[in-house]
Amino acid sequence: QVQLAESGGGSVQPGGSLRLSCAASGSIWTFNEMGWYRQTPGKQRELVAVITGGGNTNYADSVKGRFTISRDNARITVYLQMNSLKLEDTAVYYCNFKGRAPDFRSYDSWGQGTQVTVSS
Repeated sequence: QVQLAESGGGSVQPGGSLRLSCAASGSIWTFNEMGWYRQTPGKQRELVAVITGGGNTNYADSVKGRFTISRDNARITVYLQMNSLKLEDTAVYYCNFKGRAPDFRSYDSWGQGTQVTVSS
């Protein structure tokens, strides 16, 4: 099993910054991809930013230039630096981990979510 520990959500004014962290632990052999998705009431969960173990990144168009995802492979931790936050960034942000266990079972695990609220 994989456990994901998320932190860093909160409330901020428009234009402000927040940094989210997600640390994976458990029986992990490889880390293929980790990242962040977000969801608002009545809408589907959407990709925000993901990073592979090799460092390749993918961002939603709406956050490009404002958000930066990074990783610490040794700690199996990803960070999402969110700058110039907008009202529409308000959502529950979920960490996602894709990887494999030592017995090559695949993982596609989700964190419990952390609330990010941008309001004036």
